[in-house]
Amino acid sequence: QVQLVESGGGLVQAGGSLRLSCAASGSTPPIAAMGWYRQAPGKQREFVARITTRGTTDYADSAKGRFTISRDNARVTMYLQMNSLKPEDTGVYYCKIDTRNSRYYWGQGTQVTVSS
Repeated sequence: QVQLVESGGGLVQAGGSLRLSCAASGSTPPIAAMGWYRQAPGKQREFVARITTRGTTDYADSAKGRFTISRDNARVTMYLQMNSLKPEDTGVYYCKIDTRNSRYYWGQGTQVTVSS
């Protein structure tokens, strides 16, 4: 069983920065990609950023230029550096892994609140 644990969320003023982490543990199968998603109150969960095992990255338009995703393949850990945060970045941030056998797993989420 795979467990994903996010950390690093919190309360920050607009313009500030946060660094989220996602650590995988347990019987981790071969991973194809890891990603971050977020869900604002009353809204659907949305894609934020993704990184493959080869290091290819992809970002939502809202994250481009402000967020940077990275990963440590050896430790099966992923990070999201978030700079120039805006109130609209507020939400619960979830990490997700996509395995090579087409399964996926979610973490429990970490709250990010950006005050104006």
